[in-house]
Amino acid sequence: MSTTTLAVLVPLLPFLGAVAGLLLGRTAPGFVRPLAILPTLTAAVLAVTVAVRQGGGQPISTATELTPTGSVPIDLSLYIDGFAALVAVLVGVVATCVQLYSTAYLREDPRYPSYAGLVSLFTSAMLLVVYSGDLMVLLVGWEVMGICSYFLVGHYWETEAARSASLKAFLVTKLGDVPFLIGLFALATDAGSFRITKILGTVAAGGLDHPTLIALLLLAGVAGKSAQFPLHTWLPDAMAGPTPVSALIHAATMVAAGVYFIARLLPVFAASAAALVVMAVMAAVTMVGSGLAALAQDDIKRVLAYSTIGQLAYMTGALAVADRSAAVFHLLSHGAFKALLFLGAGVIIHAAGTNSLAAMSRMDGLAKRIPDAFWTMTIALLALAAIPPFAGFFSKEAVLVAAEQAATGHSDAAPAAAGWLVLAAGVLTALLTAAYAARLWLMAFRGRGAAAPDHGKEPFAMTGVLWLLAVPSVAFGLAADPLADWFDGRALTPTLATSVLGTGAAVIGAMLTYALWQRATAKAATAPAAGPARAATAEEPAAVAAAVSAATAAAESAAETPEVAEVTHEHPAVPAGPAADPARALLGPLHRHAAAGFHLDAVYDRLFVRPVRAAARLVGFLDREVVDTYVLGAGTGTRLLGGLVRRAQTGNVQSYLSALLAGAVVLAIATAVLANVNAGS
Repeated sequence: MSTTTLAVLVPLLPFLGAVAGLLLGRTAPGFVRPLAILPTLTAAVLAVTVAVRQGGGQPISTATELTPTGSVPIDLSLYIDGFAALVAVLVGVVATCVQLYSTAYLREDPRYPSYAGLVSLFTSAMLLVVYSGDLMVLLVGWEVMGICSYFLVGHYWETEAARSASLKAFLVTKLGDVPFLIGLFALATDAGSFRITKILGTVAAGGLDHPTLIALLLLAGVAGKSAQFPLHTWLPDAMAGPTPVSALIHAATMVAAGVYFIARLLPVFAASAAALVVMAVMAAVTMVGSGLAALAQDDIKRVLAYSTIGQLAYMTGALAVADRSAAVFHLLSHGAFKALLFLGAGVIIHAAGTNSLAAMSRMDGLAKRIPDAFWTMTIALLALAAIPPFAGFFSKEAVLVAAEQAATGHSDAAPAAAGWLVLAAGVLTALLTAAYAARLWLMAFRGRGAAAPDHGKEPFAMTGVLWLLAVPSVAFGLAADPLADWFDGRALTPTLATSVLGTGAAVIGAMLTYALWQRATAKAATAPAAGPARAATAEEPAAVAAAVSAATAAAESAAETPEVAEVTHEHPAVPAGPAADPARALLGPLHRHAAAGFHLDAVYDRLFVRPVRAAARLVGFLDREVVDTYVLGAGTGTRLLGGLVRRAQTGNVQSYLSALLAGAVVLAIATAVLANVNAGS
């Protein structure tokens, strides 16, 4: 079978599995799990085969005209280079792991058939984006992912949180898709084609008439899809969906699509220095802001969500300094350990009966209850914190090296200002990343208090997947040298300067967090037990009072979420008492603002939501009081005229004849008068 045929089957098989699963979900539920796993697994195997055959050599390109348009043609085409081949492998492997994990995680969920079908469709759409050589066909996969995310995030649609989160995710990403679509049309108009190969040829020949405008329009869509500032606010709320969905969205689909799109068309963005600087500013703000926000979250999944935003900003920063090799290297590395983090978090939630870190910090022995999750999460958090020799160290260092080369003038592809922005923000974010990774590990696995509930060993379908993903989280960094041949040939190995900067910042962040956690633990041990109605006394230290109030709030919010109710056994009682949270001391007065995402939702509510609602109310008033008045007036006039005519219909023949005669007389007189007037003139 030819490589082209295999490549066509890669997105097609999950699509067929999705259709079959959705059609047979109710009538033949026994086929749901095989239809969820086997097509996705086969697609992953075929993606590996395509990658081996492509081998980092010449791109595989083929096309056939999809439909005549009369102007810019739309082609059904494939364009598979080293980037596309490896990203498709990542998508297939992570999607297969998610499907396997979900069979145990959602085994009691009555809506599992539709869930599994939508995950397969989601996977198919991302694979279409990865392999497509035509931007219009790519847009189909781009938008299908959007609608799939709407349904999957809203899986627990009975709750207001899930409904609001799914709607928010859909609307915010669509807000970015509007300028994105305009940018695609502008790009195709300048290039005369939607084909990626022809567009890149036009860029190389200097044929783009509006490179800055096109790049900024496309960047708006990428900011929405990849959750970058200022369109990032939907991603933390999307944690209302099932945890395996979060793993799929954050690791291999949806949010990765925006970064991959820029990498695919990087010459278009590199044609405008202004666009690269804007991208660098966006990446720097997103990196630092998301790191601070992650450090202040109590929900374990929201910590990981803000972490994803920050790691995507690293990739965007690499692209801002025109190094797509480093960006895609970090995308692949991040996909492995972030999928592991989310699926490990699902095991923790499954065992602890809560997603609150404050509640977990008051449970003793949780690590012993779930040893598989403990060890694999430890590996993933070390990779996230970029501690050598784990995968995240090599891929994050590749980003910092690219930024250093741009900043010091060793690369002419990007402005030095973009390099300095990305380098400074990247080092600071390395410190913040290690800090919130250490905080998560300490609060989840080193809690002190009542014994954690023991529900027995977790299902193998969940723990086995964790160990499978732990392998690339540890060893993928060793592939830095051979991967360079698959990409643009640029070296991906770290340098001494960036290694010292990045690793030093990470070690400082982790050690500082550990020291503050020890102090917070000591204070929590001596603080009185917290009660719902307990107030701080005048002589009570302010730090203890803050810890007590935080513990009370965490206890109230910890246990009851739709997912906890769905996947856990019996909810354990959340122990009372202050939580040992080092983030409060680390962030100080900034903690309250960081926990609320720096109030961006409130800002958007005031700037956009309220004016739009006010305008909607005005339109409703005008429609009701003005437009409807004219419409009702026309109807009222017709009724009145009909009433008058109805009065003339008496049924008396003599009256009709009299009226007819009177009318004839009037007409005769009028005729005579007009004749005399005309004769006199």
